[in-house]
Amino acid sequence: MVKKRPKADVAIVGLGWCGSLIAEELTRAGLNVVALERGPWVENAIDFAPSIDGDELRWDTRRSMLLPPAIETTTVRNNRFQKALPIRDWSINEWGYNVGGSGTHWAAMAWRFTPFDFQPYTQTVERYGVKQLVDGLIVQDWGVTYDELEPYYDRFEKIAGISGKAGVLNGKVVEGGNPFEGSRANEYPLPPLKTTHLTDLFSEASSALGYHPFMVPAGNTSAEYINPLGIRMAPCTYCGYCLYYGCGNWSKSSPNACILPVLAQRPNFTVLTESEVLRATMSEDGKTATGVLYRDKDGEDWEQPADIVIFSAFQMQNVRLLLLSKIGKPYNPATGEGVVGRAYCFQTVSGANLFFKDKKFNHFAGAGALSAQVDDFNGDNFDHSGLGFIGGAGILVVSRGSRPIGNADFLKPGTPRWGSEWKKGYKDAFQNATGIFGQGTSYSTQEAYLDLDPEYTDRNGQPLLRMTFEYNLNDRRSAKFIEDRSVEIAKKMGAETVVGTNSAAAAFTPYNFASDHTIGGAVMGTDPKTSVLNRYQQCWDVHNVFVLGASSFPNNAGYNPTGTIGALALWTARAIIDQYIKNPSPLVKV
Repeated sequence: MVKKRPKADVAIVGLGWCGSLIAEELTRAGLNVVALERGPWVENAIDFAPSIDGDELRWDTRRSMLLPPAIETTTVRNNRFQKALPIRDWSINEWGYNVGGSGTHWAAMAWRFTPFDFQPYTQTVERYGVKQLVDGLIVQDWGVTYDELEPYYDRFEKIAGISGKAGVLNGKVVEGGNPFEGSRANEYPLPPLKTTHLTDLFSEASSALGYHPFMVPAGNTSAEYINPLGIRMAPCTYCGYCLYYGCGNWSKSSPNACILPVLAQRPNFTVLTESEVLRATMSEDGKTATGVLYRDKDGEDWEQPADIVIFSAFQMQNVRLLLLSKIGKPYNPATGEGVVGRAYCFQTVSGANLFFKDKKFNHFAGAGALSAQVDDFNGDNFDHSGLGFIGGAGILVVSRGSRPIGNADFLKPGTPRWGSEWKKGYKDAFQNATGIFGQGTSYSTQEAYLDLDPEYTDRNGQPLLRMTFEYNLNDRRSAKFIEDRSVEIAKKMGAETVVGTNSAAAAFTPYNFASDHTIGGAVMGTDPKTSVLNRYQQCWDVHNVFVLGASSFPNNAGYNPTGTIGALALWTARAIIDQYIKNPSPLVKV
C-alpha cells in the first residue's frame, strides 16, 4: 500500500548543488518545497571534522561518500550491437550519497563555459562552414547564451565564495586572468589561491611559449568570507583533502557549507532523507506530473504530491528517472527519432606525465582546485582550419595534494611494482613527478546514447540505465592535438622524462578513469525533436517537470560542469518564480 504525504508546491529530487540552489530561491519566494534525498543528512562540523576528514582509506580508497554500485550502477557497452555489462566499481559513476550530493566531495574547480560552448553549431558554421563537423557528430545550440547566464554565474560565484581573477571585466581584458573567458560584470568574490612551485613552473614555461596562464577559479576560499546568505566561511589551510572529502574547516564551497544551514531553518522547506525516488507520478492523460513515488529506508512506499516536480539528481540518474517515469520519447539510434537518452557525451582527456630530477614539489600540500591553466587551445579560442575537429581543452597542472595511498601508482616508467626499488621509485616520484591534464570538450554522435537495460535491474526491480559510448573521430583528433601541446609544455618545464597520455587513443572503458564528467541525455535546446527540455530546463512534453544538471548539456566544454550547473539552476528558478507560477504552462511556445 502506498502512503501519501501532504501536497507540496514543489518536489525536488536530489539535494546537491542544483537542488539546494533552486530550493533556496523557491522557498525565499514563498513556495512550500519538499526535497527528497536518497542519502543521509551530514554535518560539516560532525561528519567532516578536521580530526577525521584526513582519513584517506575511508574517503579516498573506499569512497565512503559515494553511492555504492550495489545500490545503483549503469551498464556499459561500446556499440549497440554488444551486450552491456554492469560497472562493478565506482569508476565514472562518482555519484554522491548524502545531502549535498556530489557537491560535498567535489574538488571545487568553478568554471564558466565560454560563449562558444553555448552556441557551438552556430559559431562553428559561421567561422568554418558545416564541412568542419565530423560526419555523425551531434552539435546543437543550447537555446540560452552566455550573456543571458552571466548574472546567474555571478550569483553562484558569490553564494559559493569562489576564489579567482577576472580575465575579461566589462569587455576589457584584465592582466592576470583568463583572456579567453566571456566578459564578466564583476570580479570574483575572493582573490585567487596562493601559487605553488608547480603552478609557477607551469606558468613560466607556458608564458615562454606564448600562451596565457592563469590561476583556476576555485571553490576553495582564499580568505575569510561571508556569502550573500550570511554564511561565514574560513580561509583554506591547503591541507590537500578536498576531492572525495568533506570540509570541516568550512573552506570548500559545497551545498552543505554555503546554502543548507540557511535553507534548513525555513518553515516552508522539508527534506526527506534516505528516501529513494522511483519515478514521477503522472496524471491520467500523461501531460502533467502529480508528484513522485519514493521508498523510505524501511521499505515503505510513499507518494509526495506536488504541483511542480524538479529532477536535480546526478546526470545519469536524471535520465533514468525520465525513462522510468515515461516522460518524453526515448531515443532510437536506428531511426534517429526520440530525445530522452540522446546526445550523451563524456570528456576527452589527454596530457602528459612529467618526471623531474631533484625538483621537490612538496605535493603533500594543496587544495582541490589549486591549479594553473592555459585556455589557448580550449573551445574555439584557436583556428581549427584544416584540423578536422572542433573544440579542444583547458591544459592545466593541479597542486591538489597527493595522498600516500592514492599516489603510489604514479611511478616513472620501468619502476618495479614491489621491493626496495619500488620504494625508492615511489619516494622519488612523490616529490619529483606530476602531470599535465588536458580537460577536453566532448560532442555526441548518433550512436552515443542512454536507455534502460533490458536485463539488469536494481534492488527495487527497476531497470538499470544502459550507456552506449565510444570515443568518436572528433574526440580522437582533438585528444591527440592536446596531447602534443601538453608534451610541448612539459618539455619546456624541464622534465627529465615526458610521457604523453591520451584516454581517447584506445577503446572507451569506464575503468580507465580519465574523468567523471558525464554529460547529456536530457538536453536543452530550441527544437522538441532534438531536445528534451526548452531553454528554461522545462520538459517540452510535461510542462510542470523541470530537469537540472549536466544532463541538460548538449555538449561538454573543456571545463568542470559545476559552475554552469549552478548558473542554470538559478536561471530556471527565476523563470519559475517570475513566469511559471503566474501561468503554469509551457514557457516556450512551438
